[in-house]
Amino acid sequence: MKRSLLLLATALVSALAFSSCSKGISQLSAYHAYDRPATLPSNPGAVRVKVSLRHQMVYVMEGSKPLLIAPCTVGTASAPTPQGNFTIFNKTQYKRANSHGWAYSGNQSKKALIGSRPSGWSFKGTPMPYWCEFKANYGIHTGWVKPYPSSHGCIRMHENLSPKFFRLVKVGTPINIAATQPEDSTIGQNIPRPPDAGPLPDYSPQMYIGDGYFKQHKSPTFE
Repeated sequence: MKRSLLLLATALVSALAFSSCSKGISQLSAYHAYDRPATLPSNPGAVRVKVSLRHQMVYVMEGSKPLLIAPCTVGTASAPTPQGNFTIFNKTQYKRANSHGWAYSGNQSKKALIGSRPSGWSFKGTPMPYWCEFKANYGIHTGWVKPYPSSHGCIRMHENLSPKFFRLVKVGTPINIAATQPEDSTIGQNIPRPPDAGPLPDYSPQMYIGDGYFKQHKSPTFE
């Protein structure tokens, strides 16, 4: 009897683990599939960007015409995204963080600050693909998108949308970042968000140490 109960309990644990793993894989697949339409501008010099912190939405506009409406993740209360009027002054597709990332040695790797990596270990900064810097050390870039503020002040955009944003803007494109934007109550309503990245399984360290994360996106298309 005890053996039967033990076998049953083991089977239940295995089934739950498999179900949880399958659900995680399914949610990750849905996250990978997420996308939003984008339109190339007629006049690139007329492109403007508006960011709504409360709505966590990026509006790329050409006059009154939306080119891209993209959900995003913004900074927390303790590490807020700057508000005000800015200009994109640096675009780098293969940007890496200077201070935080991955320490690695042989087959070993772990998240670390550059100053706290083990002696003798190498270091690679966290990838920030399609970096568009609007204030020193603050930019719009690829990152996990969650439905609540969770960045260190940067604006994180879904992996399939940041390459489109990168194409739509240029050095000199103005950005207004505010608590809200007028578009929140019009074109920003009912925009589907990607699945919450919070509970999703993270990529492997090799994805970040190598160039894999820079390539983790669909080929951008425009209407």
